[in-house]
Amino acid sequence: MTLDRAERGRDATWYVAAALLLLGAVVVGASIGPAGPPAWKVPLEMLNRLPLISIDTGVTAAEWNIVWRIRMPRVVLGGLVGGMLAMAGASYQGVFRNPLVDPYLLGAAAGAGLGATLALTTGRSLTDGWPIDPVPTASFIVAVLTVGVTYSVGASFGGTRSGVTLVLAGVAVVSFVTAVQTFILQRNLDQVREVFQWILGRLSGATWSNVLMILPYVAISCVVLMLHRRHLDVFRVGDDEAATLGVSVGRTRLVIVIAATLGTAAVVSVSGLIGFVGLVVPHAIRLIAGSGYRRLLPLSLMGGASFLILADIPGRMLTSPAETPIGVVTAFIGAPFFIYLLRTRPIAR
Repeated sequence: MTLDRAERGRDATWYVAAALLLLGAVVVGASIGPAGPPAWKVPLEMLNRLPLISIDTGVTAAEWNIVWRIRMPRVVLGGLVGGMLAMAGASYQGVFRNPLVDPYLLGAAAGAGLGATLALTTGRSLTDGWPIDPVPTASFIVAVLTVGVTYSVGASFGGTRSGVTLVLAGVAVVSFVTAVQTFILQRNLDQVREVFQWILGRLSGATWSNVLMILPYVAISCVVLMLHRRHLDVFRVGDDEAATLGVSVGRTRLVIVIAATLGTAAVVSVSGLIGFVGLVVPHAIRLIAGSGYRRLLPLSLMGGASFLILADIPGRMLTSPAETPIGVVTAFIGAPFFIYLLRTRPIAR
């Protein structure tokens, strides 16, 4: 009883710390920008907007519109993308018992890239006048289809019983989809720059409609993955042992893969390809808070959100008034950190 109480206390401490980090990241992200009120006034104005609080900040309605309509959608979208990628990465690492996999393992990134390429090249003329942007729509659809093909190929060779087979199927399908994308780009050289900018990842131009578009998918994915976090702990002992403990290995793996893929495809469709979040953040959480998935998944969700919100800030400032793609920033941060992990300590599953 005392041990359980102490464990719950440690969990609560970690959750509060992660929530405070996320809150701080949101405030900092919303406070920085080339236009609008001074940075120190934004937190005060946020407090002023709360019920029963009145603070004279001197922020005009026009300045607050810049914060609310331009900065805040970008911050919230970055939080959703980062949190979903980190949670999906942790889930993939658990279900495949491989610490080096990421949310793009089964082809979500390659499929999204192909979908965006189709929309930006051959499909633009066919989608003029659509009420929705064809780029995220095509990215999402092709990403989901690509992962579906990967799972079908892997399952036909026993992949539902062995995660290794699915991983190999993912490598093959990703290579094929990437080749198709390269072929299309070669025939549409005028759109290469636009596709390349999308592939590098971006949060600029984020709107509340982008947030609302992906929010249902992210919410459903997170709930499903949270409900299966104890199964992920069981997967760590091996498929045969998990089956002995009463887990339906094939069905559980399929549910987790579908949930992680759905969320990943949704966020990638609006942000482009942002690397290292789903690989580095779960490992960083393991180093400081342990490897149990009961704690790892919610901390990865909040930690990934904080990481991407903060990583977006250098992208806005390094080449101002232009922007550095956020995928470049996360690679600069994530690659050295991951090399450090590989060099200094074994990576836990």
